[in-house]
Amino acid sequence: MSGTSGRGPVLDTDFVAAALGETLRERRGPGARFSRAVIDSRLVEAGDLFVALRGEHVDGHDFAADALARGATGLLLERPPDGDLPGEAAAFIVPDALAGLQRLAAAWREALEGLEVVGVTGNVGKTTTKLMASAVLERRYRVRTSALNYNNEIGVPLCLLELDAGIERTVIEHGMYTTGEIAQLCEWTRPRVGVVLNIGPVHLERAGSLEAIARAKRELVEALPADGHALLNADDPAVAEMAGHTAAQVLRFGAGEDADVRGSELASHGAGGFSFTLEADGQRRRVNVPLPGSHLLPNVLAAAAVGLVEGVPFADVSAALEALDVPLRLTVRCLPGGLTLLDDTYNASPAATRAALDLLGEMSGRRIALLGDMLELGDLAEPSHEQVGRHAAQRADALFTVGDLAATIARGAREAGLGEVRTLDSKAEAAEALRALLLPGDALLVKGSRALALETVVAELEALLAGGPDSPSTGGGES
Repeated sequence: MSGTSGRGPVLDTDFVAAALGETLRERRGPGARFSRAVIDSRLVEAGDLFVALRGEHVDGHDFAADALARGATGLLLERPPDGDLPGEAAAFIVPDALAGLQRLAAAWREALEGLEVVGVTGNVGKTTTKLMASAVLERRYRVRTSALNYNNEIGVPLCLLELDAGIERTVIEHGMYTTGEIAQLCEWTRPRVGVVLNIGPVHLERAGSLEAIARAKRELVEALPADGHALLNADDPAVAEMAGHTAAQVLRFGAGEDADVRGSELASHGAGGFSFTLEADGQRRRVNVPLPGSHLLPNVLAAAAVGLVEGVPFADVSAALEALDVPLRLTVRCLPGGLTLLDDTYNASPAATRAALDLLGEMSGRRIALLGDMLELGDLAEPSHEQVGRHAAQRADALFTVGDLAATIARGAREAGLGEVRTLDSKAEAAEALRALLLPGDALLVKGSRALALETVVAELEALLAGGPDSPSTGGGES
């Protein structure tokens, strides 16, 4: 059979042509092998298959020549390439390049007979949990998992096409904007283990309701086979309810006594991490996690549950958790003048913002938060912002907000009794106000939705604090 070898399938021109089947309109060039699929010509490396996708503002076909110049040995296109192909390059012409990419990925997944896929979904923490679970699985298996948050109709096929025939386990995020999308992703990934972390009002404007979000996330456990495992967060009622919607065996993780994989006796060490007692299958062990934020406990427990159902011994699971070294979107670092920055400017949702505030509350010194709008919350926007404000009042000593929606955070904090609250008109004003307020030993959290680009506040504040005698006012810039 073409596209196979004695050691397993080979991602080559014959395999691609067979996978595309009747959708393949034209095939050009000699036989070639491909190391992976890429949609950004700037990321092309030698041996890649470049897939030319058409977007709202950019057409990948305009960059096909650049991809070839960077070493691509194959092109998946919707129209014939301009000019002649280099002698070693192949081209496949199809009506829809995205559909071709998806079809190819599904065929490749099916051909990887020794591979098991762990699917992860939830509104918050998918990428972190994915990387943690991979670290646990590496104690026993050959694992490859993308470090990027590839979780949609484009990213998931790219994840699958990065795998080679020797990979035994991979963990893939399954994201959604509305119902039906995770079910489609599962048709390609065919997961045997599925993790559902949480249900919250992320993308609510598109999904329509929390019930619709729950139904969409439930598609992951509905797709699992009877010999698989559904790993559900016992502390989230909307997730725990999914136990009745899967043919797979159910394992619950959480802090409550009804959890099968339980984390108890939680203790925070601020930026130094946290510790807890891991309990499963009658075994107990105190675990020290070297990552900041006890809000990560559900993610850690999910990773532990993945390892346990996949046969990783309890002692090895515990050791892997204590050695976790995964990148977090929330980073803790020092600013000039002896200040601690909790930089969580990547994005924001109500649950993630409350979690970041929890970490701020675990820090020593005066605790200050700069919060921006949380977007795509639909009808829940105002109550969600108000609830975050009330939460901030219990975790912060001072609160600054930027954005129209974030003004509701400020109102909620004031109503909850926080005295030092300011609503600011611009990011530049926020940076100046923070510089005037911050003192050595303070901890500052900055968080807001991606559209606000609050990282510019962090950059401007760093520049102001490094500016000499004006930073911070009583600290002289020394730590």
